[in-house]
Amino acid sequence: MDGKTLARVGAIVFVAVAITATAIEMNRKDVSPDALATQGRPVAAQDPLAAELLRCSEIGEAGTSDPGCLKAWAENRRRFLGQPAQTSLPTPVAPTTLFRSAPADLADPARPEIR
Repeated sequence: MDGKTLARVGAIVFVAVAITATAIEMNRKDVSPDALATQGRPVAAQDPLAAELLRCSEIGEAGTSDPGCLKAWAENRRRFLGQPAQTSLPTPVAPTTLFRSAPADLADPARPEIR
């Protein structure tokens, strides 16, 4: 068999496989991804945080100013990052001076006239 004939046979086989694959794909029953995503799943029964996050996603941009959404997003971040629950607020740390060798009266913010 010479090269031309072999190339023609290869092209015919390729076209036949392509037509067969197209026919099989066209006859396949279509399952839309939207149908799978909208199947009933009781979110509130599983996790109240998930229900709150769903509510926040439904209200759109108004969620950025909603205190409930802000708390839900903070809790979701905390869970995602694996941080322990914060039981109390951290104690504030006293400010330190930038230059330790500076006199205390220069570093006092209550006396702006010295600066």
